[in-house]
Amino acid sequence: MSPAEKARLLEQALVEKGGLDLRVLDLGEETAFTDFFVIATGTSDRHVQTLSEVAVAVARGAGEKPLGVEGTRTGRWILVDLGDVVVHLFREEAREFYGLERLWGDDEPTGSQAAEAAP
Repeated sequence: MSPAEKARLLEQALVEKGGLDLRVLDLGEETAFTDFFVIATGTSDRHVQTLSEVAVAVARGAGEKPLGVEGTRTGRWILVDLGDVVVHLFREEAREFYGLERLWGDDEPTGSQAAEAAP
């Protein structure tokens, strides 16, 4: 499965579990550490934890073993590292504070967020 396909699969699963404000950022030309960020917001700490469990389950179902999962104790920002795709799951206030979209703002969004922006 290509990194883009993996990112789309994760995006779809997170939407189905109620993830909000989904963004997929294509970083392939910008970084050496990953190809895509999948970013989503959860409505509570528990919801963010559930979204991370979904991301891990989807990855394993696709034959991918996460390289690491960070932040599950608090549920305010959980990172699921799949190597070529990194999933960032936030509570709204943490997402605004860390501003990954601002840091990687030159990158074109893809997936559902790009479709929403199309004329």
